[in-house]
Amino acid sequence: MRNCPFYGTGTALVTPFTKSGEIDFPALGTLIDFQLDGGVEFLVSCGSTGESATMTEEEDRSVISFTIERVRHSGKTTTEGKAVKVVAGTGSNNTREAVRYTKFAQELGADGALVVTPYYNKPTAAGIMAHYGAICEASPSFPIILYNVPGRTGSNVPAETQLAVAEAFPNIVATKEASGNLDQMMEIIANAPEGFAVLSGDDSLTLPLIAAGGKGVISVFSNYAPRGFSDLVRFALGGDFAKARELQYKYLDLMKLNFIESNPMPVKAALTMMGIIEENLHLPLVPMKSENKEKLRTALVNAGLIKW
Repeated sequence: MRNCPFYGTGTALVTPFTKSGEIDFPALGTLIDFQLDGGVEFLVSCGSTGESATMTEEEDRSVISFTIERVRHSGKTTTEGKAVKVVAGTGSNNTREAVRYTKFAQELGADGALVVTPYYNKPTAAGIMAHYGAICEASPSFPIILYNVPGRTGSNVPAETQLAVAEAFPNIVATKEASGNLDQMMEIIANAPEGFAVLSGDDSLTLPLIAAGGKGVISVFSNYAPRGFSDLVRFALGGDFAKARELQYKYLDLMKLNFIESNPMPVKAALTMMGIIEENLHLPLVPMKSENKEKLRTALVNAGLIKW
């Protein structure tokens, strides 16, 4: 299967909630439509930005199903005329749960799964290999994106281990690299199997990663700037780095502010300022501090995304 179907801009969707903590499906539909109109190539449902860690299995299923149906019935395509794809976050630090979640994502009709490396229990390289092996054995025809995010899992998966996983399991089609280590990312790109993609897990590093051979991004920022950021990525992938740099520096402050407090607190605040969702989160996440909201509001105004 080694021909990664995921490239360009994939938005790591937030999950809108009502004040009572239930899924706000009307707001989710509005957000999905905003992404489709903004020209992104794929959507990622129930990842870290989607607060899946605080959602029940029933909620995960309902959000993934809703996203798939909304995208399929929209009739929207990418700028290349291809179908917009939906990826489901199915990772767990319990291999049996990751296997089960990945299988149900495939059954629901997702185009692939984003599977974070196990957090908290810090497996060895052999454990990482066995973890992804179990998932791939259970869903051998389903495209899987490995997700390395040391800031959340507590351990980095080095290039050597990621490459070994990619070589061993053909349906591991990409890695979402959020280590912040460009040397590590370039080592993966230089030695990856043919058709294996490296996707940025950090918005601000997307441009340099594409220059080094990366194929795109799974983005937080594109939740509220899908058109601007997907244009940036398309310019970069097309070799027009002058236009890509112009957008990079236009949006750089916002990319950094998305992590001034724990993600997705800032991106939910930004979407609220834009009138797309309400600023409701599941505990233990809470709304941003007022002083940080003002910094975010100023940056949104300066980037032309909202007015005072």
